[in-house]
Amino acid sequence: MAEFRRAYGAAWWHLALLVGCFAVTGWVALRLAGEPTAGRMLLWFLGAVVAHDLVLFPAYAMVDRLLRHTGRSLRNHVRVPALGSGLLLLVYLPGVLGLGDGTYAAATGLTPEPLLGRWLAVSAVLFAASALLYAVRRLRHREP
Repeated sequence: MAEFRRAYGAAWWHLALLVGCFAVTGWVALRLAGEPTAGRMLLWFLGAVVAHDLVLFPAYAMVDRLLRHTGRSLRNHVRVPALGSGLLLLVYLPGVLGLGDGTYAAATGLTPEPLLGRWLAVSAVLFAASALLYAVRRLRHREP
């Protein structure tokens, strides 16, 4: 086992888990290959990869680097609401951008118009709650 770990660089279970992940990914790819919208799904996936790797990752890495000098506590109080806000945006992006009116209306019976305002409100509440928690923690540690 020590030779395997030295040659591979990790434990045997890491390789087994990786092979399992590739097997599931291959199975999903084969299932989607027969779909009529497979080309569009592949295009969206590739667009997401490019947008993340060339735009989003450098942007949030730069912000994180700027926050590095402020201390770990403040950095985490910015990271957590940013992650929540980003995940909500990712899930509701078409509605927030006002796309897919017919699909959204057919599925829910509602219009996607208020989603942008709601996403902004939820994001503001997340950041405000985090700022309040940060202030309370700072005041609590400051007192003897």
